[in-house]
Amino acid sequence: MGLSLQTRYMLGMIVDATGAGMFLPLSLLYFHHVTGMPVAQVGAIMTTAALLALVGNPVTGLLIDRYGARTVVVGGYVLRAAGFATYSLVDSAVPMVLVVTVVSFGDVSFQPSIQSFIAEIVQGTARDKLLAAQRSLRNAGLGGGGLIAGGALALDSDVAYQAIVLGTAATYLGAAALIRSIPVRQDPEAPAPVRPKRGYRLVAANRPFMWLTLLNVPTAFGYMVLSVSLPVYLTQELHSPSSLVGVLYATNTVGIALLQIPVTRVLTRYRRTRVAALGGGVFCLAFLSFAALGLVSAGTPVLVGVFSATLLFTLGELMHGATASALVASTAPEATRGRHLAVYQLSWAVPTALAPAVLTALLTLSPAGMWLLLAAGVAVSALSLVRLEPRLPAQAVRADAVPATDTETQTETETEESTTAREEPDLSTPQSRQA
Repeated sequence: MGLSLQTRYMLGMIVDATGAGMFLPLSLLYFHHVTGMPVAQVGAIMTTAALLALVGNPVTGLLIDRYGARTVVVGGYVLRAAGFATYSLVDSAVPMVLVVTVVSFGDVSFQPSIQSFIAEIVQGTARDKLLAAQRSLRNAGLGGGGLIAGGALALDSDVAYQAIVLGTAATYLGAAALIRSIPVRQDPEAPAPVRPKRGYRLVAANRPFMWLTLLNVPTAFGYMVLSVSLPVYLTQELHSPSSLVGVLYATNTVGIALLQIPVTRVLTRYRRTRVAALGGGVFCLAFLSFAALGLVSAGTPVLVGVFSATLLFTLGELMHGATASALVASTAPEATRGRHLAVYQLSWAVPTALAPAVLTALLTLSPAGMWLLLAAGVAVSALSLVRLEPRLPAQAVRADAVPATDTETQTETETEESTTAREEPDLSTPQSRQA
């Protein structure tokens, strides 16, 4: 194949995202349509399957470190394709649990393996730029897939539903073929990385990385507001038309698709920790703006305020998303990168699973209180990230720094593990523990 490495990678992401975008908008409706089960029961089954699949997260890390990230990415795609190919056979609750759990295992494997794969094929500022391009084109792919799904919903026929499902399976196979064709660059003179056999003990001993993981939890909850909290807040508290929800979501999606690449190109000259923290600060301003809207009477001021707060949220995502991903991938030691990123992915997976219940409960209790709590969480996370900066590897903080060898990184981790009982973390204040 004559295409460049980056081109093949981005084509894979577009194909993947298009397939995901095709099915996501009609996932609940599809199983309701083919099984006749109530939508609430379908939703409960899908949530249960997603929670069951979380046990596959640590397995993913071990597989990445043992067989390589590319193998796990391709395997996850094939697993999801197989699951989608059998969706048409689902006719009741039990088969649905089985096949959706299979697909969920493939979903769980994606983020740790794809971030590990990016870390294997590009270095330095090229890593930030590739992650930015991935976010941009995946948003475009999701939007395109959503339009296809909209056409299928308009037809409301069995053939259209099955075509979407089988089409999604085909896109995953196509993405697998594209990723499989990308060579993993290896330095022939570099020694083979040592593969530790102590499972996740080594990750737990890497205290700076564990703090980096914990500090992401409040931000991960913040990311969920656009799909979970904002629709309810707009329609029930601000009494805005439900059509505004789709417009705001489109504003965010299009903004990421168009601006992520140029914004990241500018941000690569700065420290990743500072950029990610500043993105958290912008999230904080967005949440405070949403809270303030509860004090404004309905009409034009609310409309202007909602769009302004959404634009702030989008700016925070532009600053935080790709930069934080590059920071984490660069912080993880090469020999155990899979396990490290699998642990980090829990800081996204758990909030994503809990957000519908937690955020709606907070919204019911106090709409303003929910926004203020989210604002406080991301603010503490951002400030703590800046404090954590001196303990992170230089090549992780600055994209243009000279990377340490894997042996040096491994030695640092071993030293920290041996002194765990005597050394107190820098972030030991009650405020940091809350984050």
